[in-house]
Amino acid sequence: MALYKLILAYDGTDFSGFQRQGKTRTVQLVVETVLRELGWQQPAMLFAGRTDAGVHACGQVATISLDWQHSSADLVNALNARLPDDVSVIEANVAQAEFHPRYDASSRTYHYHLYQLPVRQPLLERYAWRIWPELDPERLDRAASRFIGRHDFCAFGRAMKKGGSTTREVYTSRWMKTPEGWRYEVEANAFLYHMVRRMVFIQVQAASGADESEIETALREGRPLKPGLAPAQGLFLVNVSYAGLTRERCEDEKN
Repeated sequence: MALYKLILAYDGTDFSGFQRQGKTRTVQLVVETVLRELGWQQPAMLFAGRTDAGVHACGQVATISLDWQHSSADLVNALNARLPDDVSVIEANVAQAEFHPRYDASSRTYHYHLYQLPVRQPLLERYAWRIWPELDPERLDRAASRFIGRHDFCAFGRAMKKGGSTTREVYTSRWMKTPEGWRYEVEANAFLYHMVRRMVFIQVQAASGADESEIETALREGRPLKPGLAPAQGLFLVNVSYAGLTRERCEDEKN
């Protein structure tokens, strides 16, 4: 019996999120169903973090204990041969027995995609949020920079547990130009529920002409902001880092 660390990728469009919810189609349910075909017997696999319905990933981390008599590459092949087209195991490696994918994580990185075109494009719509008219790039950059550092993000999300801390430290917050529009890159020690989608929504508002100082005030005073979330389909969990090791998993993100 060994503990295996799995790197998972999935298109979240047709999933009701990652975490198991009874018989509802979630990533966890689909992967665990296939694992049981290979003799896996644990009640549930562990994972780095939940993603909402419609959110994608190419760097989700999960662990399982499995009596597997073949190579890690054979395990990847066996799982992918049984999994549906919208989820796959990118990598499997034997981990130290005490490794925990959530509690041992030093940071998580998300990307959010915007595309800027006057007409909706169905081939982009599945993985990005359409914004038009075009955003002001200088206002967008200024808005992103305000999040860097350690802040109370209570105005941007809620803790997973009642009474939990809403203080988080953001290491990277920046916008990168893409051929279609923009990609937001944000890395933090951890994230609140809906935090990234809330941050993106507020930044888009600021880059569209709203008061930029509201972000700083919200971080300083916890003052409620205009309600709204960026749509789920633009959000990707691209990496979970452990002990300072960062490895991005999305091939299209390396361009």
